[in-house]
Amino acid sequence: MYETLFKYSGILARYREGPYAETREQFVEACAKQGYSRRMQVKIAWILMTVAPALDLSNGALTRRDVQRAVKRRMDVLRQPDGVTDTTSSGVVFMRFVVAWLRSMNLFAEASVPRRFAEEINAFATYLRDERGLSPVTISTRSERLVWLFDSLPPTLDSLAGISIDDIDAFVSKMHAQGWSRASLCQLTSSLRGFFKFAEARSWCRRNLAAAITSPRVYTREGIPQGPAWEDVHRLIAETLDDSPAGIRDHAILLLLALYGLRRGEVAMLRLDDLDWHSEMIWVRRTKQRRAQRYPLLPVVGNAILRYLQDVRPRCACRALFLALSAPTRALSAASITAIVHNRMASLGINSHTRGAHCLRHACAGHLLAAGFTLKEIGDHLGHRSANSTMVYTKVDIGGLRQVAELELGKLL
Repeated sequence: MYETLFKYSGILARYREGPYAETREQFVEACAKQGYSRRMQVKIAWILMTVAPALDLSNGALTRRDVQRAVKRRMDVLRQPDGVTDTTSSGVVFMRFVVAWLRSMNLFAEASVPRRFAEEINAFATYLRDERGLSPVTISTRSERLVWLFDSLPPTLDSLAGISIDDIDAFVSKMHAQGWSRASLCQLTSSLRGFFKFAEARSWCRRNLAAAITSPRVYTREGIPQGPAWEDVHRLIAETLDDSPAGIRDHAILLLLALYGLRRGEVAMLRLDDLDWHSEMIWVRRTKQRRAQRYPLLPVVGNAILRYLQDVRPRCACRALFLALSAPTRALSAASITAIVHNRMASLGINSHTRGAHCLRHACAGHLLAAGFTLKEIGDHLGHRSANSTMVYTKVDIGGLRQVAELELGKLL
């Protein structure tokens, strides 16, 4: 591997000498396969060669503190006047690659932070899965909310029996102060009630604790879906029509979000196998319904994806459709898709109540409603399980409301 990076025999020999030379070279080779540039491969090789003499692996795995001490010693040497003068790499970069190298050899002692009441959370998650039949996404969300609650409790509290309604109210008030809406707080308190009912049945907590948890008043379909105007969606998509790798990839992502109304997680979960080029179809995994839904592959979307596959996406073993542009090669996360939409909308000055990926789903629904599609057709397109989920979009049908307002009521007046 090193011979592809260093052409001078003296430099090549220096890298192949010293402690753990073979595993260092193997790690650099693995980084090359993950998509790191040649320049970055050289930097990684230099970092490992520099830090290796300060590491003692004879006694087994090292902790993060051990690695930090070793990195500090070597960087102190680099800063000496007579030492190597290349100090452009920060300690953070040193730590990142040294830890990754040690992990590749199973020689890094991962710091495990015990989660409070982990057994109770796991038991509740099992109940939600096996008896309630809830989706993995819902179970994960509810478990995460419990972790937030328990992290907010006093450190000395070591039993669910010690939790009072004052502790729960303080947590909910904290979330409200952080900007949570009434609808979000209602979902939060509902999750907490569900857990404490489960805990009360097993005598883990005080009696009637779940019944004492109150929710803010939320009216049925009181909120209005917020999305940008369809003209702004056109402008957003048009602005990504360039020859840059980010533009080519983001153009395909934005088309999927806007034309199919996909959720960010559904775009992130797309795989190469989900594209049926022969039949011109695309399969979408609906996380909430735990099923796959097939759509016709629109020519404009198919062409955008094909251009991304041919010109941008690296050849690798990862089967995810959309990958991060920077090494290591990895699937693009749902959070990254939100960031793409947010940053591009902000740069264009597009006005919208929200600028995340979900606002394009709302824009898609509003556009279909304005085009005359029925609520059933819109719900099927968006993958709604219930018609009630689609009813909310009737409040933004201004044209329909205007027709109602202009009805001739005749003798009723």
